[in-house]
Amino acid sequence: MADDNAESNVQSNAQSNAQGFLIGDVELTRVVEWQAPYAGTRDFLPDASPEMWQAHREVLVPDHWEPESDRAVVAIQTWVLRSGGRTVVVDTGVGNGRERPGNPLFHQRQGGDLPGLLARAGVRPEDVDLVVNTHIHGDHVGWNTHDQEGNWVPTFPDATYLLPAADDHHFGPDGGYGGGLRPDDRLIYEDSVAPVHKSGQAVLWDGEYCIDDQLTLESASGHTPGSAVLRVASRGQRAVLVGDLLHSPVQIPHPECNSRFDLDLARAATSRRRVLERAADQGELVIPAHLGGSGVAEVRRRAGALTFARWTP
Repeated sequence: MADDNAESNVQSNAQSNAQGFLIGDVELTRVVEWQAPYAGTRDFLPDASPEMWQAHREVLVPDHWEPESDRAVVAIQTWVLRSGGRTVVVDTGVGNGRERPGNPLFHQRQGGDLPGLLARAGVRPEDVDLVVNTHIHGDHVGWNTHDQEGNWVPTFPDATYLLPAADDHHFGPDGGYGGGLRPDDRLIYEDSVAPVHKSGQAVLWDGEYCIDDQLTLESASGHTPGSAVLRVASRGQRAVLVGDLLHSPVQIPHPECNSRFDLDLARAATSRRRVLERAADQGELVIPAHLGGSGVAEVRRRAGALTFARWTP
């Protein structure tokens, strides 16, 4: 998710607690920075009709849709995975003190405290072995770095940062900072990605990247050129952290519906359907980046169509 026209009057009602569960031997902990009504549904998912939202009202209210204002509810959150003795942080939120003139909600924001929330979940910056950015958007890389005496330096001093190569090329200087379409893209890269390259902590990957025998990164392009999902498989249990492949539960029965943040609409829809169908067939729990509530969904096929099954506590 990355918004050039976010509503600046959104107020946070985030849970500051961390919630965790196990997939086999892998421990997953969710750390929520904030959750709030964000944008009008037709602006958020242009292809999703009002009838679609109403048809799934029971699933959507209150954690994913505010019917009174017809706004989608989203969360900014980070997942911490403990696997094979290593600590992995997946996506790092918005960060503080960033110049984001194209996004009033994130511009010069000072209210975030991901390091503090992580500490309350038992994770110090120096404990983190790997940082996974599912893609390079401002609300997924912001706490990659923090300000230290006027310089942006890596927040996690001993971590390797895994970055999708296609995104690094597209949003970096070789790709003209996203082709120059949005000025914020250059700012995001310069304050949240370039310092990780400078420190020697960045590792670029493409296609598939095996973290260990329980965690595998896989390209799922469309939302951005290098958008990725992280598959978890341990002791016969499975989950997939899908990043921004999915922005709302409405897209589970309607994977053809893209968000307004998807750069390549056809690829995004194809990747979304492929990942959701595999999740239904293999019994993978689906964990999108921005879903509040439980944040973990079970997906099924019924009569050849994808359907939401239930939220997993």
